[in-house]
Amino acid sequence: MVAAAPASAAAVAGLPDFTDLVERTGPAVVNIRTTEKVKPGQPGNGTAEDEEMQEFFKRFFGVPMPKQPQPNVPTPRGRKPVPQPDEETPRGVGSGFIISADGYVMTNAHVVDGADEVYVTLTDKREFKARIIGADKRSDVALVKIDGSNLPRLALGDSNKIRVGEWVIAIGSPFGLDNTVTAGIVSAKARDTGDYLPLIQTDVAVNPGNSGGPLINMRGEVIGINSQIYSRSGGYMGISFAVPIDEAMRVSDQLKSSGRVTRGRIGVQIGEVTKEVAESLGLTKAQGALVSRVEPGGPAEKGGVEAGDIILKFNGMAIEKSSDLPRMVGSIKPGTRSIITVWRKGATRDLPLTVTELEPEKVAKRDDKKAKPEALANALGLVVTDLAEAQRKELRVDGGVVVETAEGTSARAGFRVGDVILRLNNIDIKDAKQFNALVAKLESKKLAVLLVRRGDSTQFVPLRPGS
Repeated sequence: MVAAAPASAAAVAGLPDFTDLVERTGPAVVNIRTTEKVKPGQPGNGTAEDEEMQEFFKRFFGVPMPKQPQPNVPTPRGRKPVPQPDEETPRGVGSGFIISADGYVMTNAHVVDGADEVYVTLTDKREFKARIIGADKRSDVALVKIDGSNLPRLALGDSNKIRVGEWVIAIGSPFGLDNTVTAGIVSAKARDTGDYLPLIQTDVAVNPGNSGGPLINMRGEVIGINSQIYSRSGGYMGISFAVPIDEAMRVSDQLKSSGRVTRGRIGVQIGEVTKEVAESLGLTKAQGALVSRVEPGGPAEKGGVEAGDIILKFNGMAIEKSSDLPRMVGSIKPGTRSIITVWRKGATRDLPLTVTELEPEKVAKRDDKKAKPEALANALGLVVTDLAEAQRKELRVDGGVVVETAEGTSARAGFRVGDVILRLNNIDIKDAKQFNALVAKLESKKLAVLLVRRGDSTQFVPLRPGS
C-alpha cells in the first residue's frame, strides 16, 4: 500500500487567522445612518429596525416591504407621539469605508438615496455629519465627505487580480451591529447581474446594514463594496455580491470631480448570440452581441450598423458575451470616435461612429387620466394602460403599454409598476385593448414571452397564463 502524501502545512494549520487583519482594517469601516425631515402632512416613519428591513426589501427584492401596522404605544397622556414638521426621523442604516485621510467615504447609492441628513460614526464613537458628494444608481456607488484629518483609511486592491476560492472578509453594520466581521471565499468573478457592472460573488454573510461596507482580501485591501444578496427567504442564503473596487473608483472619481457620472451609448438593442445562430451564420463560436434594433438617428445608425449585425469587437476589444458591450461603451467618454467590428453576411467590417452620452435612467410615469385601478387583471396577472404620446417620445419607443398592477404569475416573475411591455410572442403591442385581447387568446399550458422595457434595459420575460 502506498502511503498517503503528507498534508500541506496550510491544511495542518487549519483555517486562516483573521485577527490581525481585522485589527488593521476595522477602524476605517464606518456606520452610516440617514434621516429625513417630516414634511407637513407626512406621516412619521417607523423604528430604525423597520427602516433596515425597508432598505433590505427595496434593494434585494426591488420593491418596498408592505407597511406593517405600528403598535399604538401611548404617551403618559394617552396619546401616540407624532413627529412634527421638519423634525428628523430615522430613515435607514448602512455601512461605508474611508478611502482618504481627509474624510472621503465610499458606500452604496441606495444607502444614502433620499436622505436629508447623513451621519457617519467611526469605531472610536466619533460621529460626523456627512455631505453627499454624489451618487450613481446604475453602479450603486456613492461618495460622501466628512470633515476630518489623519483619519484611518483602507488600502485599495486590484479587483482584476481576484482569484476564485481566495479568502475574503466583510466588515459592516448588519442590523445596526457596528463593526461586525464575516468571512468566506470568492465564489465567482464577473457575475452578470447588472448592465454596467460585473459583480463579485462570494459566500460571505451579508445582511441589511452591511450595504456599502468593504469586501477585503487577506492583504487588507478593499476589492469590492458589498451591495446585494440573492435570497428566496428574505435572509442571507449563502450568496452575496460586491461591486468591484476598480469600477467603483472610476465612478467615485467622476463623482468627486463633477458630482455625476457620464457614460457612453451607441443606440442599439442587443441580445445573446446562441450556438445555433453562430453556426448558421458561419461564426466559429457563439460570441458577440446580436443587434435586434437600431435607434433611428442614433450613433450606430449613423455609423452604418444594421439590425441582424453581430458586434464582435469594440475599439479592438473582443465581445465574448452581449453584456460586455454596454460596459465597454459605457466606460467611453461621450464624443469619442470609436470603431466597432460587426459580422454581416459572412464577413467582418469595421464601422466608425461617435459615442454619445447615455441619458439618465427613465421609467414610464403613471398617467392618472388613463389609469384604471378598478380594472381586473388579465390571465397574466397584469393591469396595463396605454402609453401617452409624451411617454413614448421620452422612452423612445414606438408603442407599448405601461404596467399599473402586477399580481400572480407576473408578480412572481418580477414585474413592477411602470414597466413597459413592447411585444408579446413576436407581436408588437400598440395599446392596452390589443394587449388584453392577445392575452385572452393565450393557451394556459404554453409559455408566453414578453419583451419588457425597464429604465434603459430591455429583456424577454417568459410567463405562463393563469399559473
